[in-house]
This record gives sequence, C-alpha cells and structure tokens, in this order.
Amino acid sequence: MSTLLILGSKPDPVLPAKSAYDDLACANASGYSAAKHNLPVPEYTVMTAVLAHKDSGKQSLQALSGLETNRLYFLPRPDKQRGFLQGAIHHLKSLDMSPFYLKYKLWLLNYNYKVFVNQHYNYYDRLVKELCDYDEKILAQIQTKRPSTGIITLIIGLSQQQYQRFIMSGFSFELTHPYAINPEIEESGTHVSKHADTDVMVIAYLAGKFGNIYTTEPIVHEHTGIPLFRED
Repeated sequence: MSTLLILGSKPDPVLPAKSAYDDLACANASGYSAAKHNLPVPEYTVMTAVLAHKDSGKQSLQALSGLETNRLYFLPRPDKQRGFLQGAIHHLKSLDMSPFYLKYKLWLLNYNYKVFVNQHYNYYDRLVKELCDYDEKILAQIQTKRPSTGIITLIIGLSQQQYQRFIMSGFSFELTHPYAINPEIEESGTHVSKHADTDVMVIAYLAGKFGNIYTTEPIVHEHTGIPLFRED
C-alpha cells in the first residue's frame, strides 16, 4: 500500500516507523523536523507566501537553511477585490509575498528544490471544495478562515491519486514550531491557530469520505475523530 507521511510543525512529532510509509510531504518549515529525525528528503513541500513576510515566517525560513525538497509548491495569499489603484498599491506592498521573493530568500539559504510549482490560490481553493464535495458547512467555514498550509499539503496528496494511505504527524492545531517559540503566540495572545476550526472540519470530512487518513498524534485524533495509526 503506497503511503504518504504528511509532516506538520509540531515540536516532538510522533513518527511512524520508516517502513510504514513510502514518501514524505512537508508543510512550511517542517523539513527542519524531517532533517532532525533523519527522515527522507520530502517528495514535496508546500510553503505559504507569508514565510518571507512575517517575523514568524522569517524564523521558519532560517530553520530550512541547507535543506531540500523534490517539489516546492508556492501557496499564495487569496486575492481580494480591489480597484485598479488599490490593487497597484497592494502589489507594491506585497512584493515580499511573491514567488520570486521566496525563491530569492531560499537561494540565500541554500535551500534546494528540483521543481517549483506556482499555481493561483483559486487552484488550491477549488481542490479543497471539490474534495469536500462543496459541503455547505465547510464552504461557510472556509469563508471565515482558509485551511492551513498543512491541510493544503494533504489536499495536494489526495488530488494526485498516487497514494492509497495518508499518515498525519506533527499536527496540533497550535502555533508551535520545533526550532523556536513562534512570535505569533505573543502577538495574538493565544497558542491556538486561527486555522484550527477549519482544519478540524476539513480533516474530519476527508477522513470520513476516503477512509484512508490516519494520524499518529492523539490530539488530532481527539479533535477530528480520525483513527490513530498503529504499526500492526
């Protein structure tokens, strides 16, 4: 059974045996944890545009210095409706969230990839909605907050139809990093991710639909009801 391990940024992830999966996929800077635990080079990694913009993102980029992935998916920010002048001003202010800027920052850090995938955000938005069968409750929740990069990492794996099983490790629905304290915790006054409610709904729906999504993290099992992965 072809299995994809999806690794999030939770410190001290509960990892399955290497014999339990075939490939690894990483979200944002979880490649740091992969390298720390001697996991294989990620088959693909998804990085949000804000990695080169926010202080917490810059912290994450530093943790990736000298690492690599086979494919790198750039996850842009969702577009908002703006007038021509407002759009031009926004574009100038957000140059540090462009794919070219992220490429430049990764080049400075000697982070390597073989393929760079640059899709419009609507592509990922459509994948989430299609895989969730345009469920009305999920559509309403997505309007409140989009799924996290970790969930998009899962969505990409599901959409490729290359794997028969998915194991989610290193997820906690919190603003945690394995390499430093996330400055967003002090800024927001909470450890809980803004994406948590959306992520829980999407994971639970997909797990119920496909029946092939597991987790090694008890907290994910408790929040979503998806089964815990066991070696036997």
